[in-house]
Amino acid sequence: MCAIQIQSVIETPRLRLRAPRLSDAGIIAKLLNDHEVARMTTSIPHPYGVEDAQAFLSGMDDKSYVIDHPQYGPIGSVGFSPGENGQTEIGYWLGKPYWGSGFATEAARAALPHADRRHVMARHFADNPASGEVLIKAGFLYTGDVSLTPSVARSGVVPSRWMVWLA
Repeated sequence: MCAIQIQSVIETPRLRLRAPRLSDAGIIAKLLNDHEVARMTTSIPHPYGVEDAQAFLSGMDDKSYVIDHPQYGPIGSVGFSPGENGQTEIGYWLGKPYWGSGFATEAARAALPHADRRHVMARHFADNPASGEVLIKAGFLYTGDVSLTPSVARSGVVPSRWMVWLA
């Protein structure tokens, strides 16, 4: 059973960032069972099934949101987690049909004030410059640091470029 904490809904011009629902599992599984999506994340395996989605949704806390589009329903997620050295790190993903739409930037911008931190870290795989563009448009700056980051879907480590957002 999903132990969902109460959180507010964040509205943007085109999206709603909301708490997860177990009923989201089917569509989340469909979107994440795309190797091109999974390989751009650190922890999403491929293949990805409904059981994986149920576990993912159950593990989301009050600083993590399903990105919900009024016409399409759930299209991804955005949230915050403890990063290296106790710093808060933002993470997000969108289903491939929604790439290039500006939804990731819109969701990140809306979520950042709810991180309750003076700065938030982010990283993107060096071979994913589109994610870097999302973060730049959301107000992040490159730190100049690069590190090797595990990717479950790739079964290996990938160079990642670090960024920071300052409130």
